[in-house]
Amino acid sequence: MKEKQGHFAALFTIFVWGTTFIATKLLLGYFAPVEILFIRFFMGYIALWLAYPKVFSIDRSREKYFIFAGICGVTLYFLLENIALTYTLASNVGVIVAISPCFTALFSWLLHQDDKPNKLFFIGFLFAILGVYLISTNGQSILEIHPTGDLLALLAAMVWALYSICTKKISEFGYGTIPMTRRIFFYGLLFMIPALFLFGFDVSMSDFMHIEVIFNLIFLGLGASAICFVSWNFALKKLGSIKCSTYIYLVPVITVVTSMIVLKEKVTIMTWIGMILTLAGLMLSQRKKGIEDGKHEMCYGD
Repeated sequence: MKEKQGHFAALFTIFVWGTTFIATKLLLGYFAPVEILFIRFFMGYIALWLAYPKVFSIDRSREKYFIFAGICGVTLYFLLENIALTYTLASNVGVIVAISPCFTALFSWLLHQDDKPNKLFFIGFLFAILGVYLISTNGQSILEIHPTGDLLALLAAMVWALYSICTKKISEFGYGTIPMTRRIFFYGLLFMIPALFLFGFDVSMSDFMHIEVIFNLIFLGLGASAICFVSWNFALKKLGSIKCSTYIYLVPVITVVTSMIVLKEKVTIMTWIGMILTLAGLMLSQRKKGIEDGKHEMCYGD
């Protein structure tokens, strides 16, 4: 039953994250990427405070995990992804970031948090990556290499994997998911401040006078940030970092379906094939024989 709750939480999170591109695309007409990032997580942080206003104390030896999770999952991941998009193609970023579950499996094994995934996991990974590639390019082009942007996207995939592993470790401390996520957001916002000075933060009240801006900021701040990070961290706690991370394969699938419904975009036959391959890859990766959940789950040291 607990595992079913984890799968439901992961599916819900990925569904929302797969639709955020519409809100972000609209808001880019009013704000810079780093401004959207800071505003959405600040809103999310306030929402989590209102949901759980109690102050909770933790052992100082465990504070480093919250700091690391905030830097990786909030600050670095989104900044690296956004900057990567300015140096390389969106299709490149979509494919490279989808490698994150493989990094999660590798890092989890190296840190003795999980057993080494076997052949089914990696076969599922190859299916999913091929599917993401077809979705991202519509089967009409070859991925062009843009070293700077592609490297930044690869780093984004790696830091998200580290965030997942670190958050799974934090969940073992027994803290509630909401206060745990709130503390991670705090450090994410704290380390985002230097980026605001570097990239500039020029937001005026007139920008918030538009209904569409308010609606989409609420969606990103409360839905995609506060609620979804809580549900994702809950899923990590129930499923483990490897199983949970494979749901990332579904993001481009949901994005395509949303584009088809909301933006009336046409979907090619290659895109349909890509979605089928991605779903097949997810199912293979989720098979119990694909991930041999080990007894080393608790060995990643305090």
